[in-house]
Amino acid sequence: MARLSINLLFVLLKKYKLSLRTILYLSVIASTWLVWVLSQLVIADTYIHLSPVQKHKFQCQTASSENHAVFRVKVPTKQLAEQMLSALCKNSVVKRQFGHVEVFWGGSLAEQIEFFGKGIADLILSKDSIMQALRADATHNYTPIIGYSSYSAFFISNKEKPKLEKAYFLDKRIGLLDYPTSRSGHILPKKAFKQLDLDIKNLDITYVSSHTTLRDKLSNNEVDIIASYWNEQTDDDKFSYNYTTPIGDNITGSRWYLKLTENNTDLACAVQKITKKIAQSVGSAYFESLEEFWQCENSPYKFIGEKK
Repeated sequence: MARLSINLLFVLLKKYKLSLRTILYLSVIASTWLVWVLSQLVIADTYIHLSPVQKHKFQCQTASSENHAVFRVKVPTKQLAEQMLSALCKNSVVKRQFGHVEVFWGGSLAEQIEFFGKGIADLILSKDSIMQALRADATHNYTPIIGYSSYSAFFISNKEKPKLEKAYFLDKRIGLLDYPTSRSGHILPKKAFKQLDLDIKNLDITYVSSHTTLRDKLSNNEVDIIASYWNEQTDDDKFSYNYTTPIGDNITGSRWYLKLTENNTDLACAVQKITKKIAQSVGSAYFESLEEFWQCENSPYKFIGEKK
């Protein structure tokens, strides 16, 4: 190969009377072009194998099969996906504008980045920090619809106040959420374990899909400790606030974001009404302090933004 390259160099010098500097310059350009072509092939190949968690998807047909417009939603849990699908498929505004609804569920950060960053989701529940990092508001016109207030996270026990000590957790049955983007149910408890120099593999952890299931398992003595927020309306009846240990304060709540490529105020207000109703059906004081970003009481509907 080296001898062939040298021979080729002499042929170019002799036949085309090119200077050595010109040949070297052309070779740099050719090499750069070749690297770019190969990188595009690699990217294309990677993209082919990327698929948005389609196995975790619910779908329905709204009104007319002739309307091929699809309204895509991304949420962290299966339970929420089921609630959103039912509400959206019955909504008159959604039925007028879309022929199908698809609700994807899954809690990994990679999934959120894919649905947010590529503009796949028409409606997504996510953190403002993720939206800002991806500049999804500028690139895909994602607009906040409704937001949850800031909250605190706790270790909650049924029989004693949890201790933030390494030895304390070694023989405990612990309940966490199975979606990695939950701060109170996943991120913060694991951060606490890391600070205590605890290896997750050595802990007895049960992963569940919702905060409600965590509470059920604690009530039924299936776990000793859970990580969650404190629900004043229901937890006071089942558990003692004395047996909580804070692991995070002033945590920014999630927001629902709608991709609005047009001034579709009817859709924005329909989505705000649906998400508000589902949030408040949980029966927690936390969800009573929702922040609405749209004025939907009187026509004309309009975006009012955050309260100052």
